[in-house]
Amino acid sequence: MFANFRLSLTWLHTWFGLTLGFVLMVAFFFGSLSVFDREIDRWSLPDTRIEPQPMPSFDSILASRFAMITEPDTDQRDEAAKRVTAPLPGKLTARSWNAYTTHRDPVLLMYVGFEVPNSPLPEDTVYGDITIDPRDGRVLPEDRLALGSGFFYPMHYSLHITWHDLGYWIVGFAAMMMLVALVSGVVMHRKFFREFFTFRPGKRLLRSTLDLHNLTGVVALPFHFLWALSGLIIFAAIYFPVFETSLQPLVDQHEHEEAMHTGLDAKPSGVPGRLASVDAMMKVAKDHWASRGVPGEVGFLSVTHVGNSNAYVSIYRDSTDRVATAEGLHFEGSTGRVIFEDPPAGPIETVNAFLTGMHLQQFKHWTLRWLIFAGGLLSCACIATGFIFFVEKRKHVHAKQGRVGATCVDALAVTTVTGIVVATMFMLVMNRVLPEELARRGVWEKGAFWVAWLATLLHAAWRAPAVLQGRLSKAWAEQCRVIVLLGVAAVALNALTTGDHLGRTLGAGYWPVAGVDLLLLAAAGTAAIAARRLRQRAGDPRTELASIEEAERA
Repeated sequence: MFANFRLSLTWLHTWFGLTLGFVLMVAFFFGSLSVFDREIDRWSLPDTRIEPQPMPSFDSILASRFAMITEPDTDQRDEAAKRVTAPLPGKLTARSWNAYTTHRDPVLLMYVGFEVPNSPLPEDTVYGDITIDPRDGRVLPEDRLALGSGFFYPMHYSLHITWHDLGYWIVGFAAMMMLVALVSGVVMHRKFFREFFTFRPGKRLLRSTLDLHNLTGVVALPFHFLWALSGLIIFAAIYFPVFETSLQPLVDQHEHEEAMHTGLDAKPSGVPGRLASVDAMMKVAKDHWASRGVPGEVGFLSVTHVGNSNAYVSIYRDSTDRVATAEGLHFEGSTGRVIFEDPPAGPIETVNAFLTGMHLQQFKHWTLRWLIFAGGLLSCACIATGFIFFVEKRKHVHAKQGRVGATCVDALAVTTVTGIVVATMFMLVMNRVLPEELARRGVWEKGAFWVAWLATLLHAAWRAPAVLQGRLSKAWAEQCRVIVLLGVAAVALNALTTGDHLGRTLGAGYWPVAGVDLLLLAAAGTAAIAARRLRQRAGDPRTELASIEEAERA
């Protein structure tokens, strides 16, 4: 079919990159924002703009708050009701209590796992959660959406498509094909190392776009590969659920042997029991970590088999000083006695924990966090320039032939590149505009995002006929100008509605809010420059003539 192997890989790289690039753009853009998801949460939830807090007292605060969580999330319960073999009882039994915080969290997430009886899935669990102020245990409003951790973060791996986990599968398939595209991209570029040093912005759009595509692909190649691979590893249990199917008997045997070895029972005893002081257990854990030369605060706390005599408490140190997740100490719930300490991980577990920890970024290393953020933006730039190169190379030929391929790709590219930024900034603006007392406020914020994104698609389609004539779509420049307006508006509205203007936050050194404001202004400035360059290019007929000649040579 092709003259040589390199041409076949070029075809593979082009069409896999094009068809799945739209999904990857969403994954990498919102993955980049998720690097600072907790900081975006502080911007979007002014009531939580306090300093990060340690794990509060379990005995005086957390225990009573856990008792308040008596029902799972309504959506999760409804989904569980569809997969069970008998009607769910009116009240589900609490299986576990969990509390989680990081060095960037001023609030504490608490969630309770409820057993789903009569389910075909082993250990089927649904969850209910609350968020509290750890200083006094005050429960924060449930209808407030944490934009960073509650919307942007899950968007990058699930697309918010929850039906049969379809979003996970779409992103996972795109990540797998990205690995294929990376390998094919390396093979098809015969002058691979020269791409490190080749960028000619003074050349015509087609040439400079290809240079930038190659440069961003080569410079961030390790990042592209590791993040696609680690994302697949994190969700491997969804893509290959062998432990819940063919290997289930082996899993059951392993659980039994592990319970015998560790003393951590896999099943509840069914006999009522009471918890000893968990505060005392946390003190023992912190003293133990200090004695080993790794002092730290409690990052994750879990009570398993709640209300049973064989309940046990698991306490994990926060992971601020390491990439991989820290090992845990496990206590007998009724006495507070240490019954097991997680042993050092083996080679396979260490690699898995490192890749997972690097992807999730719970460590305290701001330089590395910014490098990861930059790597995500380079991935976005690589994908975006791939779209532009595809359209610029083909639009004149398609215009002569009356084909709409380049036109459709251009409209989708505008929606995915500038449109996604417009929708995100519009969501931030609406977060500051909507009344605080508005019922289901988070639903309105989500709706604002989807409506804005749909509007950018309709706008791109409206401007698409220009591509049919071999010209540049005005949608690119117009949406860049909208980004400028929204970015400045978001910063101004934050100052007006909260009083936390840049002068105040920079002076106080409160970087979660100041950083988001500065990034919004930087994005607005970049968009302003891009809009100006695009307007100049659209107004110069010699540019289009040169583009035609260059496309015919390509």
